[in-house]
Amino acid sequence: MTELGLDIFTLSHTGISLIAIALGFWFLKLLLQKRNCPRLTAGFLGLTALISVTGFLSFSPPGAPTPAQVTGVLALIVLAPTLYGLYGAKLEGKWRAAYVIGALASLYLNVFVLVVQLFTKVPSFHATLPPGPAPGGPAFGAVQAEVLLACVCAGWQAVKRFRPLIAA
Repeated sequence: MTELGLDIFTLSHTGISLIAIALGFWFLKLLLQKRNCPRLTAGFLGLTALISVTGFLSFSPPGAPTPAQVTGVLALIVLAPTLYGLYGAKLEGKWRAAYVIGALASLYLNVFVLVVQLFTKVPSFHATLPPGPAPGGPAFGAVQAEVLLACVCAGWQAVKRFRPLIAA
């Protein structure tokens, strides 16, 4: 089992991650209610970008990229069209769906990493894992599958429902 880092950087990164996830669920709730909150959205997307960037500052051994680094790159790639759809294209046309899908993919990636961290660092979760360096096994796979299915279902509903208000 990996030890939970107690240095200020790790604690800050973890705190920011948890806040981003909480804002992401609040953001999703508003999307499903056909509502928009620009400050909440900016907070969620901004903190999501921040945790991806600060994740690269963590120590990692030289060599091939780690799964965490690959996830961070993927998260930033997903955020680029999401932010453009919101701020550049003003949610017009297909950019509305691109924005919703990208924002929910960002939330999914945040929760995906949370599940990985729970299974590798929390003893009661870690006890369910088979021996090995990376998380795996039926419990881990089942939780990740449920998270993915929930995000896909919520995303489908959000794309169908969310329509931003058009300024008169």
